[in-house]
Amino acid sequence: MPDLNYHHLRYFRAVAHDGNLTRTAERLNLSQSALSIQIKQLEERLGHPLFERRGRQLYLTEAGRIALDHADTIFSAGEELIETLKETGRTRRAIRLGALATLSRNFQMEFLRPILGRPDVDMILRSGSTSELLGALETLNLDIVLLNQAPMADAVTPFIAQHVYQQRVSLVGKPSYATLGTTLADLLCAHPVILPTLESGVRSQFEALVARLGITPQIAAEVDDMAMMRLLAREGAGLAVLPPIVVKGELEAGALVEFDALPGMVESFYAVTVKRRFPNPLIRPLLEATVNSEMMVV
Repeated sequence: MPDLNYHHLRYFRAVAHDGNLTRTAERLNLSQSALSIQIKQLEERLGHPLFERRGRQLYLTEAGRIALDHADTIFSAGEELIETLKETGRTRRAIRLGALATLSRNFQMEFLRPILGRPDVDMILRSGSTSELLGALETLNLDIVLLNQAPMADAVTPFIAQHVYQQRVSLVGKPSYATLGTTLADLLCAHPVILPTLESGVRSQFEALVARLGITPQIAAEVDDMAMMRLLAREGAGLAVLPPIVVKGELEAGALVEFDALPGMVESFYAVTVKRRFPNPLIRPLLEATVNSEMMVV
């Protein structure tokens, strides 16, 4: 069996980063046909198509994404060898993770903890809306996406949503709000509340709770960003309805207090992937670490 031709791999890498055969051919001073032949020979050697064409644009297949990860590692190591004349060290592997822009940063850090600081891992982190992230997941530009609601799946978009964490939802606010013997209903009647927006699953749970209690709390703010809810709570704008992990640092420092867990209310977190022939092996330790996580509170 012939060895891998690294000239083919170099040309493939150039086209993969440009996304356009014509532009790459011009930059490398090659004809398009010659460049196409080089890539075709690499595909035959690897046994998988590396690109799919959509109009005039080239997009990486799943095998192409894996090949690009390895190509980047190979040529980056070569560049370091030339520059340092020293051993390049262990091969690094990349993982591309997307998270809902409004998702708790503390939760994201806890989820990533199993691979934080590993010298063999490159993390590429992206944030965006649910539709943006799921679109990137479908096109294999992301390996895994973190959301607080499971996406719809069908035969065309077979998302795999794994329920990784479940946190209780509490009333959180400044210590000055504390009054001995105050009940949950008293707190909600006495102080304004900072709520997630109507699209949130937590908001619908809260509306059901206050309906059962027969009260109508004053709303200080409706916010779609947990980081902003945390800041408003720190400023004393009201009692925030959110998972304690969002304000973990403030609770530990005593800047905020968890007054009461809201009965029956939870915030769920999902790790979403798509079925792939070549899944990123770094996903497994992330998901396995959630099984016995201290963050899981039912």
